[in-house]
Amino acid sequence: MKLSVDGLLVYFPYEYIYPEQYAYMIDLKKTLDAKGHCLLEMPSGTGKTATLLSLTVAYMLEYPDSIRKIIYCSRTVPEIEKVIAELKNLMNYYEIHAPTHAPLTGLVLSSRKNMCVHPDVSKEREGKSVDGKCYGLTASYVRDKHELDAEVPVCQYYEGFSIEGKEMKIPDGIYSLDDMKEFGRTRNWCPYFTARYAIVYAQIVVYSYHYLLDPKIAEVVSKEMNKESVIIFDEAHNIDNVCIDSMSVKINKRVIERSTAALNELQSTVKSMRDADINKLNEEYQRMVQGLKEARLRADTDMVLANPVLPKDILKDYDRIYWL
Repeated sequence: MKLSVDGLLVYFPYEYIYPEQYAYMIDLKKTLDAKGHCLLEMPSGTGKTATLLSLTVAYMLEYPDSIRKIIYCSRTVPEIEKVIAELKNLMNYYEIHAPTHAPLTGLVLSSRKNMCVHPDVSKEREGKSVDGKCYGLTASYVRDKHELDAEVPVCQYYEGFSIEGKEMKIPDGIYSLDDMKEFGRTRNWCPYFTARYAIVYAQIVVYSYHYLLDPKIAEVVSKEMNKESVIIFDEAHNIDNVCIDSMSVKINKRVIERSTAALNELQSTVKSMRDADINKLNEEYQRMVQGLKEARLRADTDMVLANPVLPKDILKDYDRIYWL
């Protein structure tokens, strides 16, 4: 149905709208007009996601200079996929009832674990394992080795994206996780890195809270986002926990044991390096003294130099400087 919300034409992809949904749209419209912040609450099952998307997409199409991007943050992958499903439904409704509207690109970004299509790496169940294997196939030093030796394995999908993906945009449309993976297989592009690149120019981006709230991740992923963006935090009561989790470090007995072992190994390595350097310094000193001896002897002098040992205070000073 078509609605007029405070003068804004809104396409709503259902035959019936709850009064709460319409009231929700009015408050959203006022917030966007004021370029401010808004906290809204709706009961579960009253169509919150469809209401949010219908109003914000309509506003973006009507006022493209005010809103250039919609960033929809959700908590879990199933919730993210539900948002994409609602967005697809809305865009299909636009194609039927407003075919002249400007085409939009919307996509989901998730972790490598959820987007990888590499036949070996994608079999890993743990996210850290996927990240580690991915890095082992895509790191610059690995790719440099591959240039010299074709036997060094690299990821064909990352290579395909590196060759073409940064020079081309994905076609307009709404892409779920499965859509991105299918597109990646078809074009031989890595879905994860394709999505990482595409969120810069896509009008609608759906991803996890962490991509915007975790400073470490946001600095890498979200720093190029437009300032003229509408940011939606779905289930916003979870924000506190997400922030606490992002800024926390979890330490257990295994981490402590591995850290202790690593420190002991580092201490042993540094001691070996220090001892080796001291030996080299002594050897160089002995060579210098021997050279002076030979020079004196060649000059037919009666003075014979002794062969002193490097003073202990010098070694102590060297040891102190080394550790500083």
